[in-house]
Amino acid sequence: QDQTAFFSGAHYPVMTKGTDSFGKRHIKSHGLCRRCGLRSFHVQKKRCASCGYPAPKIRSYNWSVKAIRRRTTGTGRMRHLKKFIPRHVWGYPVPKPKTKVAVVKKAKAPKAVAAN
Repeated sequence: QDQTAFFSGAHYPVMTKGTDSFGKRHIKSHGLCRRCGLRSFHVQKKRCASCGYPAPKIRSYNWSVKAIRRRTTGTGRMRHLKKFIPRHVWGYPVPKPKTKVAVVKKAKAPKAVAAN
């Protein structure tokens, strides 16, 4: 059956739940978050759905292993740890104990004079 209504000789489209309704969606409920940068900050609730901003602790749940993996250590710049980890892997330089070395001076032997 056709999705149009017949009224006085003209065909008018009937509003449906699908394609026509999606064209009216132009109001954003979420904006950009200051902390995580994602478009997850709910404008009316004033809370980020991704990181939980403005809560002091970052939102994470153990039931979402992939979400933890996406934002764990090693996914960012690691300005400090990229210098720190190689030292941990290769071993920290251990200073050698300073020992006093006894310096023994050799006495010079007298030159042998050849007698003719």
